[in-house]
Amino acid sequence: MKLHLPLAFVATLALSSAALAADKPSLSIGYVNGWDDSVATTHVAAAILEEKLGYPVELRAVEPAIMWQGVARGDLDLTLSAWLPATHGEYYERLKDDIEILGTNYEDAKIGLVVPDYVQARSIEDLEGERAAFDGRITGIDAGAGVMRRTEDAIREYGLDYTLMPSSGPAMTVALGRAINAEQPIVVTSWIPHWMFAKWQLRFLDDPKSVFGEAERIDTVAHPGIDEKAPEASAFLKRFSWGPDDVGAVMLAISEGATPDQAAKDWVANHEDRVAEWLD
Repeated sequence: MKLHLPLAFVATLALSSAALAADKPSLSIGYVNGWDDSVATTHVAAAILEEKLGYPVELRAVEPAIMWQGVARGDLDLTLSAWLPATHGEYYERLKDDIEILGTNYEDAKIGLVVPDYVQARSIEDLEGERAAFDGRITGIDAGAGVMRRTEDAIREYGLDYTLMPSSGPAMTVALGRAINAEQPIVVTSWIPHWMFAKWQLRFLDDPKSVFGEAERIDTVAHPGIDEKAPEASAFLKRFSWGPDDVGAVMLAISEGATPDQAAKDWVANHEDRVAEWLD
């Protein structure tokens, strides 16, 4: 049987839905633009917040220090890119009273020095003896990043006569790709999760002095009061957690030319069951 509703009733429903969406507060999310995992995770979370929960979302690409300060001050509502306990440990200790950890969105993250598998060096200790092969250079990312500060510590701790060359995440992977194509030795600052581990045969150099710390986690950190401001968003973000295959698929799609927004929407569309678990 076909049900005919009065036009006035239909209009009222439409207006109520629009009003409900309009009542949702806008959420600002900070992420690190040069970090592929940060881009992928943030855009997927944003796609779910907008498409499934109706929250307007503003994404802001910032440096890690500004990201943490922004969340603590309330300029940003949250970030899904908090590397703890080591990489962003200094920020956390300074700002922990002004932020709230909602949960861990990625387990077993890691930072350190990475080389192609054909390189002879197995440990950071081996680098000094092979300085000529590496031209005394470590290819880095953004100056001030946690992995860069730890690499400066490693250079001192291991007595390396090396120069740390700042660049950016994308520039680092370009340099790595060129060296691999030419089968030349190269050592870079890097981390897992990252799409380059799916593309090339790479490994971390052993770190017997534990300068880079043990395995880390990536947390979702919010400005206090997120439960009251956006309860549905907060509940979702507390449950949102994925692994290397998931984030790797989004990162690789972006590296191969998809926009972050499109790669995120495609992943969400292809993983409805997974998304439903987070929204349950």
